[in-house]
Amino acid sequence: MEFGSIIKTAEETKVSIALAFPDVYEVGMSYLGFKILYHILNAQPGVAAERTYAPWVDMEAKMRENSLPLTSLETMKALNKFDFVGFTLQYELSYSNILNMLDLGGITMLATERTEDDPLVIAGGPCVFNPEPLADFIDFFIVGEGEEVMVEVMDLYKKWKNEGKPGGRKEFLERVVQIPGIYVPSFYKVDYLEKETQGIPAGCVKSVTTVNSLAPTAVQKRIINDLNTIDYPTKPIVPYGEIVHDRIMLEIFRGCSRGCRFCHAGMVYRPVRERKPEVLKKLARQLVDNTGYNEMSLVSLSTADYSCLEPLIHDLINEFKEEKVSVSLPSLRIDSFSVGLAKEVQAVRKSGLTFAPEAGSQHMRDVINKGVTKEDLMNAVGAAFENGWSQVKLYFMLGLPGETDEDILAIAELAKAVQGKYKEVTGKGGAKVTVSVASFVPKPYTPFQWVGQNRLEEINRKQMLLKDALKIKNITYQYHDSITSVIEGVFARGDRRLGKALYLAWQRGAKFDGWSEHFSYDRWVQAISDAGLDKDFYATRERAEAEVFPWEHIQPGVSRQFLWNEYEKSKTGTLTDDCRHGDCTGCGVCPALDAKIIDWKSSVL
Repeated sequence: MEFGSIIKTAEETKVSIALAFPDVYEVGMSYLGFKILYHILNAQPGVAAERTYAPWVDMEAKMRENSLPLTSLETMKALNKFDFVGFTLQYELSYSNILNMLDLGGITMLATERTEDDPLVIAGGPCVFNPEPLADFIDFFIVGEGEEVMVEVMDLYKKWKNEGKPGGRKEFLERVVQIPGIYVPSFYKVDYLEKETQGIPAGCVKSVTTVNSLAPTAVQKRIINDLNTIDYPTKPIVPYGEIVHDRIMLEIFRGCSRGCRFCHAGMVYRPVRERKPEVLKKLARQLVDNTGYNEMSLVSLSTADYSCLEPLIHDLINEFKEEKVSVSLPSLRIDSFSVGLAKEVQAVRKSGLTFAPEAGSQHMRDVINKGVTKEDLMNAVGAAFENGWSQVKLYFMLGLPGETDEDILAIAELAKAVQGKYKEVTGKGGAKVTVSVASFVPKPYTPFQWVGQNRLEEINRKQMLLKDALKIKNITYQYHDSITSVIEGVFARGDRRLGKALYLAWQRGAKFDGWSEHFSYDRWVQAISDAGLDKDFYATRERAEAEVFPWEHIQPGVSRQFLWNEYEKSKTGTLTDDCRHGDCTGCGVCPALDAKIIDWKSSVL
């Protein structure tokens, strides 16, 4: 068993939960959310939280061949022997793995068919803000941040169990739905338009209503108002083998107020709440002492925006340089790039620099509210080149709303300009530039939730247009598989009718759809069609302003009017300021959640 694992005896376990990550161990062990929940839950008296991951296909084949169920790592207990099995919804293309893990764990697939002998299947994570495609399979969802609400759920279960489980599963669901932040899909009914109404096509959602008086009309997300008040895992599990992010993960803040119009996380995780620098330094010391890692990553949605970043990094590097522990940042913002900061964080391990302009032209950067200019990028890379760097990675998106071929070709021009800057600064060629391009997928609760996604043929055409333009020495072009983006788009903005398509695809072998070698586009298209649905209805159709979305009974706090206003502003390239450093932008989150921005810039380190 790995160092840091927690194993509780049957005698000390009153309620058990399997934290289930729907991907392989190497990916799941890198997920900070599970580290936090594992720590928080196991700290509760009588609660035993264990882990389980999706076995790779060869292992699964052997398990099925020998009738071996999927078990937890800690006690090798089959999933169907737990009180709860809790999945994280990180990515729409992991949904088939959720079904596969339920089946491997001996759990009845459909929530309506589960008996008192089955565990309660729950889910949370970023995709929970449109949980509807999974409504048939999940007993209830945790909406928002889980540290407090998960403890409340465990306490409620212990009380119900001590009373003899009165009323069975239904009564427990009726009790748990009264906890803020809990969504029980079976307590809601969805009606669809039978014919076109006011320009909204037949088949769109007409209404979502409760069928149980105890269920709230809308489920508001849970947030932690002050991160300094909650426990953080300082003794995380150290894996035996190498994992994707094999380092200390120090979460410095939550939320983002930059307001990029494509960004789901930036909208649903508002408001910004920072941890105090002194708290972070104390946590860092404990994490280094307890894990033996020689790298620490400062994680958040936009780490460069932490108000006390430079002094914090300076103090951490001084604290740990004797122990050869490096400090790393996930990426650097172009408009806040500091050579001094980059030199400090790469003093132990020097590598290339990563920037995310997101779009090649200023017009498109204004459309998405990125708020950076070509001059910002040139200044950043120029300063880097002057200080010895020669490798730069640039992230972009294709298929953004209103994009033209000129906007796409501007990506190539920007990459060439970076190379030119290197020659200008150093007097020689040889700068290595990697251009990494993802396909834009519209997401719920973003200003672009009304937008039609590019069709597959159009995505492919744009990818090849850019590929031809980037046939330049020392420029590497990487692009995302377009067919997976289409199915991601279907499930990102889908309704609960897609549960049938998901089930059909899983029956026909769908699993590990996020891995290109296992993804079958034809299988998904056929399953969606056989379920009586049309993929283009979900992915490529432009939404009407007044259309009711399948997810609007799940509320992250950001208002629909604000999102629509942002969509309208995108059409003219009008920018919206960051509310941390200017006036309130009226997104509605703070009053809706009774929360506020927490920024520690004025504090003294």
